Amino acid sequence: MDFLHGNIKQIYFKYLVAAFGSAIITSIYSIVDMAMVGQYQGPDGTAALAVVAPVWNLIYSLGLLMGIGGGVIFSIERGGNAKHTGNENQYFTVAVIGSVFWAGLAWAVLVLLETPLLTFFGANQTLLPLAQQYLKPVKSVFPLFLFNQMLAAFLRNDNDPALATAAVLSGGVFNVFGDWFFVFPCNMGLYGAGLATALGSVVSFCVILTHFFKRTNTLRLVKITSFFRKFSKISGIGFSSFFIDVAMGILTILFNRQIMKYPGSDALAIYGPIIIVSTFVQCCAYSVGEAAQPIISTNYGSGKGSRIRETLHLALGSMVFFGIFWTALSLACPNLYIRIFMSPTPAILAIAPAIIRIYAVSFLLLPFNIFSTYYFQAILQPVASFIVSVARGLVISGFLILLLPILFHAESLWLAMPITEFLAAIYVTIQMKRAAEALPEKDEEASDRKLKAMEG
Repeated sequence: MDFLHGNIKQIYFKYLVAAFGSAIITSIYSIVDMAMVGQYQGPDGTAALAVVAPVWNLIYSLGLLMGIGGGVIFSIERGGNAKHTGNENQYFTVAVIGSVFWAGLAWAVLVLLETPLLTFFGANQTLLPLAQQYLKPVKSVFPLFLFNQMLAAFLRNDNDPALATAAVLSGGVFNVFGDWFFVFPCNMGLYGAGLATALGSVVSFCVILTHFFKRTNTLRLVKITSFFRKFSKISGIGFSSFFIDVAMGILTILFNRQIMKYPGSDALAIYGPIIIVSTFVQCCAYSVGEAAQPIISTNYGSGKGSRIRETLHLALGSMVFFGIFWTALSLACPNLYIRIFMSPTPAILAIAPAIIRIYAVSFLLLPFNIFSTYYFQAILQPVASFIVSVARGLVISGFLILLLPILFHAESLWLAMPITEFLAAIYVTIQMKRAAEALPEKDEEASDRKLKAMEG
């Protein structure tokens, strides 16, 4: 794909289809696990997986830290240097080394501090053993979840988005079948769901590795100069993507603890499906960001502002569609989520619609706010990306989660995210408009447009 001269619309939608498939199938792990465990174990199983959710946020966020941060710089280096001197592969090498470090650290924390970690995430005496059953097989391959995220990001920046999708698809298909087989015919329960997820990650990793045997592969491990400077640069660019998932884990912990303190365990069982659906909505935003980022970064490195604006317009249109779709579905069919993910009690079915409908209002602006972090990263504005991530992911949302039930009533807890997304969207709109106006405009872009007009 020629990011600098090719048809933007065709490139964008080709990448969007691949990235959307990859992002959505990634969420299959959580969705199928929640559905199978909820049907097998009931509300306690669903609540146990809600407790485990921050573990996934941690490992995926570290993969995004190295993958998105390294991938953005990789593409910008290529956009500014048509000869491909290999400097971009220094950033790939640093990202690989950084991934090994973070994977090892996260692995050690999970293995050594599992019980206090899950207790802090909201597990009680009933939920703790269930969560530990699920994590037992997952722990054996825990680093692969990080490597899959990181390598998939680089594959998209190395013109191989289809393989990134195929890798996630193969692992997801295995996970779907494995969940059913291990949980029900083999009667393994939560352990079986965890086993299917673990093996699915192995399948995805093996498929991703085939990229390095292709003739079109340009990713290389090379000698590094100024390792810590490059590592710091990758971390600075990738921090916002990292913090989005970390923040979701933090918010899950806060919600878990506040829910158990105020509404109670039935509400926590409902929050489990909400987490999954919210993850699904976030995946839609990730797919748009991942499709647009290589195009924007490469053209930013080459100074082609009009092509960046064209990509931005396509991405914003996609955000509007996803926001309206998920909000409308949630408002119209709230108990659909509950019936998919568990065998509900009458009490849960009675209180679920109001909770889901209030929370789902946040889905209208959530995709827009998350995409903005990818956009600001792609044009090297990490400060704006950082502010959006921290404000919506921790500062505003955390403040509201803790304060609303005290000031009003227990049910007001569910208003925290709609208010957060609205306030974040105001800042995003202002900053995105300023950034678009400051984009470069080269004479060669005008020449490109004239050439296209003549060809037409």
